[in-house]
Amino acid sequence: MMKTALSKTVRFVAILNLAYFGIEFAVAVWIGSVSLFADSIDFLEDASVNFLILVGLGWTIRNRARLGMALAGVLLIPALATLWTAWEKFSTPIPPKPTPLALTAVGAMLVNLLCALMLARYRDRGGSLTRAAFLSARNDVMANIAIVAAGLVTAFAWNSAWPDIIVGLAIAAINADAAREVFAAAMHEHAQS
Repeated sequence: MMKTALSKTVRFVAILNLAYFGIEFAVAVWIGSVSLFADSIDFLEDASVNFLILVGLGWTIRNRARLGMALAGVLLIPALATLWTAWEKFSTPIPPKPTPLALTAVGAMLVNLLCALMLARYRDRGGSLTRAAFLSARNDVMANIAIVAAGLVTAFAWNSAWPDIIVGLAIAAINADAAREVFAAAMHEHAQS
């Protein structure tokens, strides 16, 4: 029963993440935003993680732990993509358009909040896999709040690319820490299997 409900939840979360990836990526490219780019890549990564979780739910604990270790590596991809985008932005530090930045981040925050709430009841029951999905959604809500703040700061206080770059780099750090947490949980599972 729980496995069927978890599968439905994870599938829905994966579809939501894939859909909002397209929206956020398009806006990020349009306005030249490092933080939205980082978050859009994170949506794509979240969709991939959730689809992998669907595949791994029927596996043994040992194999799910191995998949959890691999997912920790996947969680690092947005961090690396963000570092690359921020590096490129240093050469042309043009601020992104603050209104589309903030509005797109609010939409992302609502999607991620819904995903986090749906996954919260499974975060401690499905091992490192569901923990990875929950942590990713939870961290994304915090990142989206920071992106909204960057848009507001850019619009009303400091018309610069720096708020966007700083938030983008913070998102990279959050993703790296989530990868560390998921890897540690997967290693613990693997040791106990």
